[in-house]
Amino acid sequence: MLEKILIANRGEIALRILRACKELGIKTVAAYSLADRDLLHVRLADESVCIGPHPAAKSYLNIPAIISAAEITDAIAIHPGYGFLSENADFAEQVEQSGFIFIGPRAETIRQMGDKVSAIKLMKALDIPCVPGSNGPIEDNDQETLKLARAIGYPVLIKAAGGGGGRGMRVVHTESHLLNAIALTRSEAKAAFNNDMVYIEKYLQNPRHIEVQVFGDGEGNAIYLGERDCSVQRRHQKIIEEAPAPGITPKQRAEIGELCSKACIGMKYRGAGTMEFLYEDGKFYFIEMNTRIQVEHPVTELITGVDLVKEQLRIAAGLPLSYRQEDIKITGAALECRINAEDPRTFTPSPGTISHFHAPGGPGVRVDSHIYGSYQVPPYYDSLIAKIITYGENREVALARMKNAIDETVIEGIKTNLPLHHDILRSTGFTEGQVNIHYLEKWMSG
Repeated sequence: MLEKILIANRGEIALRILRACKELGIKTVAAYSLADRDLLHVRLADESVCIGPHPAAKSYLNIPAIISAAEITDAIAIHPGYGFLSENADFAEQVEQSGFIFIGPRAETIRQMGDKVSAIKLMKALDIPCVPGSNGPIEDNDQETLKLARAIGYPVLIKAAGGGGGRGMRVVHTESHLLNAIALTRSEAKAAFNNDMVYIEKYLQNPRHIEVQVFGDGEGNAIYLGERDCSVQRRHQKIIEEAPAPGITPKQRAEIGELCSKACIGMKYRGAGTMEFLYEDGKFYFIEMNTRIQVEHPVTELITGVDLVKEQLRIAAGLPLSYRQEDIKITGAALECRINAEDPRTFTPSPGTISHFHAPGGPGVRVDSHIYGSYQVPPYYDSLIAKIITYGENREVALARMKNAIDETVIEGIKTNLPLHHDILRSTGFTEGQVNIHYLEKWMSG
């Protein structure tokens, strides 16, 4: 097992990684910014190193500082968590070139999956179903582009090859707006991602967002661990996730899961990954792969009994997968609500001091959070401050426990989206498991 790792992240995921390390007897180094010197994982780690000032660009995105922190503490490996540098192929490459283990996929895999065009090409070659589209970047030929869009059928979606998290996308409903939309998306993509390559896909009207958790050992062995429904979103940002996805049959789960694991075998994928799909009219359409641990990984852990972070650490240490596919059993149901420091209606960030925090409890309740009473929520980073996860023998029990857990949670001193969760959980569409990716915004506007 790895002797010592550096945790190159912050907040709840850094604390989650630290706890997994402690269970495995791995020493930890917390790399933190000046704004985060009072974080729980910084206090609990065996060692801690300040890697820069408050702005993420000068700390959590500062590759030389992170690698230097690993060098001076004699860490063996670096865990990037999610966000920040977790899907940065250059970072993964520099980590390994510097003699450390990157706890995640190989740099070439991250690079290939990070470019949406190359990812879709690879998935098609590996027999993963994809959304009908241009099968590559749009050529600089207006007539051919117009012809292609007609063949796909309107509405179409213009997407930046280097985009993600809902950025770099534009829906076009009519041919008269197509070329201008492409030009605008190219310009925005160049500014945001330094890559103006764009492609076209069919725009699905009312899909669900369903993703499959996969794990590979990097040697050509892989498994899938069921699916999650992440359809409750606002501006492509997930708010509530659940597993298994309502309405997905065991046969459908096995079919899409086996395709995903075969794709990972073909790529010799290493570590945790998630293949994301749009699902409509009984069909799955691949949209992207996240080459890291997901925010919503706890719901998969609860329905499978597999500790995904510990498995990441084992794979990074060169050990084989702890499970075969036949070992993975889906039992019960789990929900996760992301608690953000923000106004529940305007979604304006709400940094500040938490004057009082009371976590929920009871059977089947898990809270992943780094906050505590008197904790100062900084204005520099993502607004996620806690994840409340519930488990039950079925969805009804898990939902009832989540309603109770949200009502029991007390966070004072700042605004949070707890009231929004309270209302969504009681909405008819969510209660019945009948939501798609447009549900939340339509429900809020109604």
